[in-house]
Amino acid sequence: MSRSERLVFFGTDGFSTAIFQRLIAADWPVVGVVTQPDRPSGRGQKKVAPPLKVIAGKYKTKVFQPEKVGKIIYELAALEPSHGILAAYGQIVPQSLIDIFPGGIINVHPSLLPKYRGASPIEAAILAGDHTSGISLMALNAYMDEGPVYSQRGVVLTGEETQGSLYERMAEIGGAFLVEKLPAIADGSLQPKPQDNSKATYTKLLKKDDGVIDWTKPAEIYERQVRAYCVWPKSRAKIAGYEVIVTKARLARDENNGQLVMTCRQAGRNAEPTYLEIIELIGPSGKHMSGRDFLHGYKK
Repeated sequence: MSRSERLVFFGTDGFSTAIFQRLIAADWPVVGVVTQPDRPSGRGQKKVAPPLKVIAGKYKTKVFQPEKVGKIIYELAALEPSHGILAAYGQIVPQSLIDIFPGGIINVHPSLLPKYRGASPIEAAILAGDHTSGISLMALNAYMDEGPVYSQRGVVLTGEETQGSLYERMAEIGGAFLVEKLPAIADGSLQPKPQDNSKATYTKLLKKDDGVIDWTKPAEIYERQVRAYCVWPKSRAKIAGYEVIVTKARLARDENNGQLVMTCRQAGRNAEPTYLEIIELIGPSGKHMSGRDFLHGYKK
């Protein structure tokens, strides 16, 4: 297999890092990595490098960290790249930058486009209770996940996935799928097909407030939310007057089973209440504990 291609990889987090490593393992020449700048993190607000930067450094790959990716067009053009690969980068790439790649930029997106365009497709699939999701390989354009699609691979969901576990699984599948299809994309034998924009749905960049539980939705929604948001933004709730983070939950038949069970009532409706059993949480002290321990130690 020819390795005359010269790839530039765009990404930031663990999802993109796993795909980058799969390319390296398959001997694809990555001549540059574009990732986000180091950001302050934690209580000390020390600057922390993105995971992709750390891994790229181990392979001695040249790294770029622009605040705005459109400002490094000339630097990337100097690398004489043939194709770009993008996975969870976090910035919109302008057409002027896409145009420096003779073969374009290939986006590895964790949904079956045009469903779930945008920043949080994995979380959206869990939150919706979807039975299937997938990976799309698409030709990037200057709009939000609107480019034509080279190929897709479906992924069956069990209904037990968490945000973390599904990210890992999608990264593994996405990396393998990319390596499988990249030769045909690179030599032009696999051509992309336009998306049906009339069927497009969109996801948003998640914020801390998206994780708030106020007990006004069905318990089924909150059970999914706990799994979908367990890494970020986490599911925050008030129980017995205490602010907690719910880390594991399941549906309950009623509120009198001797466990920590919350009643969920739909605001403004006459529907019957539903019940959510809190299995694990982070308590007011920041300590991880079972719902039962919280029930005995905090709830009055």
